[in-house]
Amino acid sequence: MTDLDSAAVSPAPHPTTVTEPPPSRAADARAAAKAFVATLDPRPAATTIQDLLLLVSELVTNAIRHAGAVTALSFWADEAMLYVQVADPSRDRPRQRKPDLSGGTGGFGWPLILKLADKADIRDHAPRGKVVLVSMAR
Repeated sequence: MTDLDSAAVSPAPHPTTVTEPPPSRAADARAAAKAFVATLDPRPAATTIQDLLLLVSELVTNAIRHAGAVTALSFWADEAMLYVQVADPSRDRPRQRKPDLSGGTGGFGWPLILKLADKADIRDHAPRGKVVLVSMAR
């Protein structure tokens, strides 16, 4: 999937877990994701949980690095999918960049997010900012 091939993610079909306050570090977002997964029955496979943690980490790291903050983080699930929503204060859309193999400017996060997610959707978030919604198979 490329950033142009992203398909719409459905709105929250089941109860949503909202992280309050929004995380200021990727480690806090991973902890919130682990707490969310602990509420699920049946629990996803270990590899799915690892992929979810990496996905959440990259989404939050991108929001902090490129938008300055995370303004909201939420999770929900249905029988088939896991959903993550990250809001930030920037209207700038994620974009693919050439990865910097010297470790200077990154460029790995968005492609990794698109690889891990089954669907990704970016929406405006009033009064400013955006919401990145992703889903992955449970």
